[in-house]
Amino acid sequence: MSPQSPRRRQSGGSEPPNALFRELLHAARELLAVRSPLDAELMVSELVGTWWGQRHRTAGGAGVEQALGEGLVEYAAGQRTPAALALLSGIACLGTPRQAVLAEQVAIGLMEAGVRAPAWASHLGAVAPAECYVNPDRWGDKDEIICVFSYAGEEPHALVCVVDYNSEGMLLDGWVTSRVSKLLDHCREASPEYPDSDSGFREIEPSLARALLKTGLDATDEAEDPPVGSSFASYHAFIRARVRTLPPVPARGASRAAVARGGAPFAARSPKRAWTRERRAFLAAQFLASDEAEDLSDRTSASRCADRIIDFGCDQDFGRPLRMSPLKAQNFLLSWVPRRVMLNSADRDALPHVLVAWTRWAGRRRKLAEADIRETQNMVFDSMSTFARIYRDFSEFGLDEKLVARLLPDSDLEALPRRVFIFPVLEGKHGGVDLSKLDPANPDDRRLLLAADHDTRTGSPSAAGVGRHIEGHLEIADRLWRGKPTVLWKAAQKLLDSGEDRHLVLHALMEALEAADGDEAEFEGTLHALATGLDESEFDDLEP
Repeated sequence: MSPQSPRRRQSGGSEPPNALFRELLHAARELLAVRSPLDAELMVSELVGTWWGQRHRTAGGAGVEQALGEGLVEYAAGQRTPAALALLSGIACLGTPRQAVLAEQVAIGLMEAGVRAPAWASHLGAVAPAECYVNPDRWGDKDEIICVFSYAGEEPHALVCVVDYNSEGMLLDGWVTSRVSKLLDHCREASPEYPDSDSGFREIEPSLARALLKTGLDATDEAEDPPVGSSFASYHAFIRARVRTLPPVPARGASRAAVARGGAPFAARSPKRAWTRERRAFLAAQFLASDEAEDLSDRTSASRCADRIIDFGCDQDFGRPLRMSPLKAQNFLLSWVPRRVMLNSADRDALPHVLVAWTRWAGRRRKLAEADIRETQNMVFDSMSTFARIYRDFSEFGLDEKLVARLLPDSDLEALPRRVFIFPVLEGKHGGVDLSKLDPANPDDRRLLLAADHDTRTGSPSAAGVGRHIEGHLEIADRLWRGKPTVLWKAAQKLLDSGEDRHLVLHALMEALEAADGDEAEFEGTLHALATGLDESEFDDLEP
């Protein structure tokens, strides 16, 4: 696909995937033999989850989930059979808001035409939430959120969802059981003892359950390749629909008692708790003044390393810098730091030792058992040699530390490739300006750096017309600098991998932004098409 033409093609360039729709409608005939509304919903959820894994791919300008979901409704509308009506009834409850409205309208038309609806269809709108619970694991790495529902008091069932805080709070698994009492009794008996009375298996407000589940589900849906369970796609539509039935979080100040019932640690995770720089600095100062930090010889490096640990806990672990677990410590040391943080040699040597001291200090403050603290410390000790091997010095790659520092004022190491892509010219002179003195994070300096890069490419000074053109470069540069949307850099990489010239790739991204005319959804849709290389003809070949 040429970067000169990233505009999305209009839909209608190929026939809809009727073979897939026929297969789904054939499978929907089993709905006619179902008596339980719960069984019917789970079957429909499994059918519409067929293409969930391809949700980020685009065709004809629409996401696959939107295009196939609405296409299935349109196809079922033309069949005028009991199986089609049964499927439409399920989509009216489990589909996206747009799919649900379309399915309901078509279903009403079929019933008015004399097509008979299944008996269970009348119960789908009577779903009512009851009690909700949270069941954390030993370390706080994961929560099981348990929500009980019924159909107007009949057929009670529990939805169990797993939220993983070491995977950016994603909702990674879910299942349903009708053995509600047995499930709750098991959770009460198996719940570990916590020093914090607000921890352990406990009932929470349904509004808090909704906030946590929605946040987790959104994080999962936005991820390109989330590490979900093997059956997650089958339950996705069911989970989404059940979350919608839970009451929303009360307005600020409307119900302090509701927040209190959830427990302070739990309530703090949805949304992410705000930690100011001052508050983080105070926490670091407390640590550095503690007995646990007394043996850290390089106090300057220890202070910077403590800042990294706190930032990870605040920004990546939902405002919980004191929570430590073996898995969290391993993710911090072997994944997040090598991928995201720029360290000098002194800080690199000090970090594992600071993490050991932090683990003991934080564990003591949280009143953890000595064995639990030691288990996390042992994970750090076991990871030290691996960390020393995988965290590479910039000089090994021929990178100048001062140039890297200019591109990473926030020390976000993950951003380095895309920022080098934006600003390949950082030294020399242009128009009498010393480029080595310019700050790529400063909007005014960016304009000069981009103009210098443009003139290097074209061999001509920036005239007025070119100056206006630079404004387009500035908009793309700002988005790539921030990494938002994430698919922007993926689209750029895809085009670069195809052998396109860097400057033409930038022009392709600029054209996509201009064509969207302020519509962010359309812009991201075009970027997804560029990043995946999905063509209209491939739409017919999507695997069910």
